[in-house]
Amino acid sequence: MGGTKRIALVAHDHKKKDLIEWAKYNRKVLSLHELVATGTTGTMIEQELDLPVKKVYSGPLGGDQQIGAMIAEEKLDFIVFFWDPMEAQPHDSDVKALLRLAVAWNILIACNRTTADFILTSLLMQEEYIIDLPDYTGYLKRKLL
Repeated sequence: MGGTKRIALVAHDHKKKDLIEWAKYNRKVLSLHELVATGTTGTMIEQELDLPVKKVYSGPLGGDQQIGAMIAEEKLDFIVFFWDPMEAQPHDSDVKALLRLAVAWNILIACNRTTADFILTSLLMQEEYIIDLPDYTGYLKRKLL
């Protein structure tokens, strides 16, 4: 991953305000990176920060899966996903799949403001970093019985 990170910003409805506040507070640092976001969240961030944001579909319409595909294609470096732990989501399976892919491909993921702050302010955010990608060749070659 290069010095300019590709950052996905995702938030459930009750967490959008928190993500926008976090993004506004961190606008200067975020402006140094490429931003991707799901549906409404992307539009809100673009308007509030006056920064370009690549927008994918809203989460329930496939945006979570689009973000997951970007992980698998090595097109993302960091996900900030403010999800709502107190509210069931109609697309919980998509959310779980997105989180699983981030862990499977060793992608940075922050699910709350504290973690997002620590990652964003890390010295490693400003420089190139080699992600240690897991070797799944054994898994891919196994025979299904």
